[in-house]
Amino acid sequence: MSLKDLNTALLLVDIQKGFEDEDYWGGNRNNKDAEKKCEEILAKWRAAELPVYHIMHSSQDPKSLLHESHPGFELCDEIKPLPNEPVIVKNVNSAFIGTNLKETLEEKNINTVVIVGLTTNHCISTTTRMSGNLGFNTFLISDATATFDRKGINGEVFSAETIHQTTLANLNEEFAEVISTEELLKRL
Repeated sequence: MSLKDLNTALLLVDIQKGFEDEDYWGGNRNNKDAEKKCEEILAKWRAAELPVYHIMHSSQDPKSLLHESHPGFELCDEIKPLPNEPVIVKNVNSAFIGTNLKETLEEKNINTVVIVGLTTNHCISTTTRMSGNLGFNTFLISDATATFDRKGINGEVFSAETIHQTTLANLNEEFAEVISTEELLKRL
């Protein structure tokens, strides 16, 4: 059975202009073409007439690039929503907390979701974990997500790729099935 037959929803999480400033987030971002992968997936999703949900992070910190007063709050041009595509604004890591996402998906009889966006170890990880815990059949697209270097508790620097791969390993087969864009499009 294809993902189209399952009425699968695409969740585009935090694909916002504020993430274009690599240094602000820790530098050395991996998967530099993740937004292009998201754009490719979105085009196929729209062509298949499947449900799309745009998730935006609204930081409560006025200094954050993702605060609504900052230009970085805007969604990236590659994935601008169409008038019929819902935009859900959150202010925590999970797209399911403080929003009506779960209820909206259930009302539309959606039990399978595909998650793409930024950043792998923050909002993507938290949304994926909750999606799996809430009982949604969840797919996380490995090359349509990205993150940045992180400083450890002892001052050591962990590369974005290490953070990304470790996060995917933690999520795979526990909360979601982690697949590539190529594999996703074959299943569509």
